[in-house]
Amino acid sequence: MTSKQRFGEIDLLRAIAIVLMVIFHFVYDLREFAGVKINYQDPFWFLLGKTSALLFMFLSGLASGFSRSPIRRGVKVLLLGMGITGVTYLALGDMYVRFGILHFLGVTMILAPFLYSLASSILWALAGASVLLGLWFKKVLVETSLLIPFGLLYKGFGSIDYYPLLPYSSATFLGILAYRHFYAQESKPVFALQLNSKPIIWLSRNSLMIYLVHQPIILFVIFGFKFIR
Repeated sequence: MTSKQRFGEIDLLRAIAIVLMVIFHFVYDLREFAGVKINYQDPFWFLLGKTSALLFMFLSGLASGFSRSPIRRGVKVLLLGMGITGVTYLALGDMYVRFGILHFLGVTMILAPFLYSLASSILWALAGASVLLGLWFKKVLVETSLLIPFGLLYKGFGSIDYYPLLPYSSATFLGILAYRHFYAQESKPVFALQLNSKPIIWLSRNSLMIYLVHQPIILFVIFGFKFIR
């Protein structure tokens, strides 16, 4: 968002998304690296993690409408995602991140100028088709890894972070539609929120940085605690 004007409701939703994400990853790390008996696949934790991801996807589509350079931002985020691919490959082997949330956001940001050129009716249709195709692809196995970004998997696939374009791009399409219907006009948005909370604004502005550093910090604390016990 390059405009000097900030929208409190967007900052609030982005802050909620980053907090939910950190909480979910903390629970995941407690189970996987500290042996704490907590099931992060229980419905509560599962929905918490998915809500965070869907909020980021929705807000990415919405915020691209404010950005003067979504392609450049998308390339940056995609490169960061590829960096995470490399690090997790060295650390985790076969469970490394092949197409995680940053890969997803990077690709959809790059596509944003094209997507914003589409009529709203087409975006609604694409949102629905994305969900239906994504659900169908879950039942299909292919012989190649080249289709992983689209939700088509091969036998034995595994990854600690996986958000394919289908069905999740539907959240991005809805974000674009939200911008078009509530923010594109010069008049005050329907859901405008005046927010002067410095912590929430800080979380929103630094969400990408928090995403990149929170896992190393959590793991450092966990292994540090295990070491001193």
